This record gives sequence, C-alpha cells and structure tokens, in this order.
Amino acid sequence: MFTFLFVVISIIYIGLGLPDSLFGSAWPAIFPQMNLSEGSASIVTSLISLGTVIASFFSAKLINKFGTHNVTALSTILSSVVLLGFSLSKSIWWFIFLALPMGAGAGAIDAALNNFVAVRYSSRHMSFLHCFYGIGVALSPFIMSFALSQNNDWRLGYRIVFVAMAVISVVTVLTLPLWKKTTAKESEKEGFTPVTLSFKKMAKMPAV
Repeated sequence: MFTFLFVVISIIYIGLGLPDSLFGSAWPAIFPQMNLSEGSASIVTSLISLGTVIASFFSAKLINKFGTHNVTALSTILSSVVLLGFSLSKSIWWFIFLALPMGAGAGAIDAALNNFVAVRYSSRHMSFLHCFYGIGVALSPFIMSFALSQNNDWRLGYRIVFVAMAVISVVTVLTLPLWKKTTAKESEKEGFTPVTLSFKKMAKMPAV
C-alpha cells in the first residue's frame, strides 16, 4: 500500500513539473501573436512565483484542516483548469489573471507532498520524488516543441499538458481512499505522531 501510494505521488510530481517550463518554451510564439514585448513574460512569471509563495505560507493551515490528500486533489484539478485557460487565452490579461492560481496550485501540491513524503518515507524516496519533478520539467519543452512544429500552435502544447494533468487529477481523486487508509494505518502505529508546523512555529525553531 505504501509503495503504490508513492507511485501515485511520483506521478503527481511529474504533473507538477510539466507546466513549469511550458510558458518559457511557448513565449517566443506567444508574444508576436499578441503584439507584446519580450519582457512582458516577466509579469506572468512573477505572478506565478508569487502564487507559489502565498500557497506555501498557508499550506500548513490547509493541510491541517483538509488533509494532504484533499489539498493535493483540489490543487491538481486547479492546475488542470488553469492550463486549459492558458490554452484559450486571447490576450496577456488572461495569462495575468490565471498566473496566481497557477502558482498557488503548484505551491500547495509542492508543500503538501514534500511534507507527506518527508514524514512518512526515507530520504531516498524524497530524492526520487524530485527526480520525477525533473522528468516533468524536461518533458514539457519537448511537448511544446511538437506543438510549435504544428503551424506554430502553442495552444496545442497547453492542451496536451492539460489532458495529462486532467488524467493525473482523476488518478488523484480515485486514490483518495488509499490516502485515508494509509493515514489510518499510521495512526495505529505506536509512537507515530506526524505534526505539520506553521511557518510562524518553524521560524521560532533554532535549527531553522
């Protein structure tokens, strides 16, 4: 059960990496079509980063209230919807509007799963987890390159990644009972008391 759950988490982490290098790969085709300057990309990327930071700050409260499984499921769904929105964008304002939710979804997934794996798995598993993120980041430029080879259709690249994220979202939702069983089984173990600390509490720790 633990191993299968880690496989699911690894698949989610591939999905986490997919959008991260997609925008940069698509931008050379986007800005001429929308009559934008090359530097306009920094507005979108800055807002995505801001969304990630905001989600990270509130991740402890969200995890404690809703559980890692629910936060992960909702965040993967949010990321899927945003990717679809990017593919339908008619102007830079669509990208600006969707940038914060994109970053928030990614930040929530990242914080929730990092915490979950750090508490319940070994350092080797954590290393593998981030390797799977790297797979996602490496795949998306190839996907966008394929899309751009089809009449410079950057929207196709976003649609392909949207479909991939939608499938990952379905897998995440379907495996929610597995997360609950795993958590319940852990609570039966003597001495196992995982704690999710808030940023404020962590900041007070000398080691941090």
